[in-house]
Amino acid sequence: MSPIQRTALISVFDKNGIESLANCFKTFGFDLCSTGGTRSQLEALGHRVIAVEDLTSYPSILGGRVKTLHPKIFGGILSKRGESEHQSEIAEYDIPAIDVVVVDLYPFEKTLESGGSFDDLIEKIDIGGVSLLRASAKNHADVLVVPGRIYYAEVEAHLKEHQGASSPEFRRKMAVRAFALCSAYDAAISTWLETQTGDASLSKTLRYGENPHQSGRFVGNLSEALEQLNGKDLSYNNLLDIDSAWWLMAEFEEPSFAIVKHNNACGLASRDRLADAFEAALAADPVSAFGGVLAANRPIDLATAERIDPLFCEIVMAPGFDADAFELLKGKKNRILLKTKAIDRPMTQIRTVLNGRLEQGPDAHTDGRKDLVVATKKAPTEAQIDDLLFASKISKHTRSNTIVLAKNRSLIASGTGQTSRVDALEQAIAKARNFGFDLSGSVMASDAFFPFPDCVEIAHKAGVCAVLQPGGSVKDQLSIDVCNEREMPMVFTGIRHFKH
Repeated sequence: MSPIQRTALISVFDKNGIESLANCFKTFGFDLCSTGGTRSQLEALGHRVIAVEDLTSYPSILGGRVKTLHPKIFGGILSKRGESEHQSEIAEYDIPAIDVVVVDLYPFEKTLESGGSFDDLIEKIDIGGVSLLRASAKNHADVLVVPGRIYYAEVEAHLKEHQGASSPEFRRKMAVRAFALCSAYDAAISTWLETQTGDASLSKTLRYGENPHQSGRFVGNLSEALEQLNGKDLSYNNLLDIDSAWWLMAEFEEPSFAIVKHNNACGLASRDRLADAFEAALAADPVSAFGGVLAANRPIDLATAERIDPLFCEIVMAPGFDADAFELLKGKKNRILLKTKAIDRPMTQIRTVLNGRLEQGPDAHTDGRKDLVVATKKAPTEAQIDDLLFASKISKHTRSNTIVLAKNRSLIASGTGQTSRVDALEQAIAKARNFGFDLSGSVMASDAFFPFPDCVEIAHKAGVCAVLQPGGSVKDQLSIDVCNEREMPMVFTGIRHFKH
């Protein structure tokens, strides 16, 4: 446990709650050092406060832009208490140790949300506050940082529990919070500044987020990936579906067409002619196709456009459009037509979780023939292998738990986002039958292993003739035995493709 902290520097924009914290410091004998309005409020509350200007012997200048940026302040924060050379210099230059730093930041994001002018926003870019937070967080071995009033009650409780001291663990926790605040603050500023560069593609304000009451923004150079040829502005949900369709279509080499709804393919087929691929994809689920995203991996010709045009869809995306196809499809002014460009797959995927974020590399593995290990006595035919790998590509890009049923290079149906793999299979079977498909001769792909043999039993009964799964369950043999009994080939890939 550290010795009792003796000097607290307080400089805050939001002065709510500061009285209670200052009283806590007074109880444990802290000297208070402060600036401007914070100092005035503390003095009005009856506290004796050392002015930063008196400590530095230098006035606040440039309209308050420079007041705490001084060696006597940062030396007092950054000096290592246990290092003799540091302490010698502190004594030589008469620098008082600062043991607690209470700082928040100018409300840049609130000013942005309220429609502040460019000059207003520039003035709300905090310099001294960020510097104080970083310095005190860096030296958390000796200094307690308090990055805003949301932590006042927690800090007071900790100081009371430790008789005015702070534990190393608590100081580290507060340092993490300070760095997180600085990181988010800088990100908000850089995002806004990108919109002021004249290159709107770097940051695009969307109509709203996932729902109308949520704000939305795309950050990145969208024009590197897409060229919008027609239609209304892209929405947050449009971009999510476009992203799903993009990486799904990248899996297929032969002419293919997909229909994507809520990030999942509700139709997908590969054919020699793109128009035929569209017809087969639409047949899988013509109901869900309404308002969906249509994606092709070949330029759209007139024959395909004529089949697309009667369908209400939000987006049609392809590497290009023949002139006559484009003229037809742009007839509906709100229909979004996108020309896709070649881009590299992002090497890092990022999602916010709780009060942090998760990062991972992309699922860049596509199951191929070399991955297949025949687990059963009976091996699949060449045609079945083609369908199994086709189904595997779709399964990889469908929300888990998922089961994909395919036949003749067409998606028949899928079960998506289910908590049980049996539920996913039964959903897929019911959907296929609802649209009149005969499952005899179809194949099944699963994104993860079967812990029990029930799925292969249900699939065989429905007419499925071959199965692909990653394998790896301690009960794999149970599924293998059922397949052998029914002379149904099953292959293992060794690769799981969860998509949560």
